Amino acid sequence: MNISKYEQRVLHALAQGGRIDFLRNTNGRVEVVDCFNRDGFRLSDCTLGVFERLRKRRLIRSQGGAPYRITREGLAAVRAQLDNR
Repeated sequence: MNISKYEQRVLHALAQGGRIDFLRNTNGRVEVVDCFNRDGFRLSDCTLGVFERLRKRRLIRSQGGAPYRITREGLAAVRAQLDNR
């Protein structure tokens, strides 16, 4: 599966325990997304377009109104990266 650089960054942050917070408009559609890593820092690469592509490919999912998290398919699709800690 072809995954862009920005999608890889978001998936990598989610795989390490991050989340995507969202706000819905009056029609019920997601209007604003913010991706946070496990330390609470905001990832600027997560735009609404990247979010929609990840959701359409079923790489992320939300259950019961909770923040979006990575799915098993997302974990399989993300490439390994060094964690510079």
